[in-house]
Amino acid sequence: MTLFTKENCSKCDFVKKHVDLDGLGVAVEVLGPENSDALAHLAWHGLVAVAEKQLPILVLDDLSYIAGAIPIKGYLEGRTH
Repeated sequence: MTLFTKENCSKCDFVKKHVDLDGLGVAVEVLGPENSDALAHLAWHGLVAVAEKQLPILVLDDLSYIAGAIPIKGYLEGRTH
């Protein structure tokens, strides 16, 4: 799984603070002008338009995605039980 975030994003920080991403094996990619690889990866998933409206975005192993801090937190917490 990959979590797309950006700097100074309170919703992104909320997920990173409240979920053990490392323990769940979630890769974190920070979007920004200095990280063209993360933007290319986001574009490969076809999620640029989604990211323009809402972050964070969690791409699941089956390539589907979940957008928004609360839905992502709920999904990931369900995986820890």
